[in-house]
Amino acid sequence: MAAAVQAQGLQNLEIVKASTEQIHETTQNLQNLLSSVTDLAVNFSLKLFASIVVLAGGMWLAKRLANSFKRLLLRRNLDASLVSFLSSFVSIVLRIFVIIISLTTVGVQMTSIVAVLGAASLAVGMALSGTMQNFAGGIIIMFLKPFKVGDMIEVGEKSGIVKKIMIFNTEIHTLDNQVVLLPNGSLANGQITNLSDTDTRRAELVVGISYGDNVDVARKEILEILKADKRVLTKPAEPTVFVADLADSAVVLKVWYWTKFKDNAVSRGEMLEEIYKRLPKKKIHFPFPQMDVHIQK
Repeated sequence: MAAAVQAQGLQNLEIVKASTEQIHETTQNLQNLLSSVTDLAVNFSLKLFASIVVLAGGMWLAKRLANSFKRLLLRRNLDASLVSFLSSFVSIVLRIFVIIISLTTVGVQMTSIVAVLGAASLAVGMALSGTMQNFAGGIIIMFLKPFKVGDMIEVGEKSGIVKKIMIFNTEIHTLDNQVVLLPNGSLANGQITNLSDTDTRRAELVVGISYGDNVDVARKEILEILKADKRVLTKPAEPTVFVADLADSAVVLKVWYWTKFKDNAVSRGEMLEEIYKRLPKKKIHFPFPQMDVHIQK
């Protein structure tokens, strides 16, 4: 009986010893795992911090380099449209380069980045087909030059002075100082009216006089007003006044004269005001719509 008890005690002792060793081994494994996780977390945190520093510093440096490149182009007296386009392109390329360096700092392999870019290129290209069209439109604008920075253009219902020609958009400022961004794709493929491409412009005035008034007197007086204004040019044609229509209540005269583009809008208003003041002194009247009503009893 004593021997059996002793044997059972030894067996229990061995079980306890094995359990203790197993617990010790498990504890050691947990400590090693915790240590590994801690090391990985510390390493990743350091890499993440370095990546953020690289991203922030790289973006600042990219901006400085892009501005320096722009100043270099300006010193070479290049076309302002080309300067804005190239500087915008270089700025985007530098920013993409900084983002790639920042990802590699975290630990992303360059091969992985290339693989992801290659796999996503088709989807991105389809999703950004309009953007790619705008990019191609910007290149077409730079080569064909339908307009340049400083020109006044009219596209649909929008008109204004071109301030920047960027990679995807063209910035114009309207006459009431609104900023409008026009996509380069539609500019390259659509209808554009360049209002300042030529230096001179023909202005047109419409003047209605009463039936019975002397047309020759009205013509002579209007031509004297035009010839007295230094903004009116004699080339490519002399000013002319002619009867354009016999309307219901007026004889319609059209006035054509040539002037500089910058003087066109202002001169039209001032000419009309002078005509309005001087024609009545020559007994030339400006009619207004009238209707005769006959009542039958």
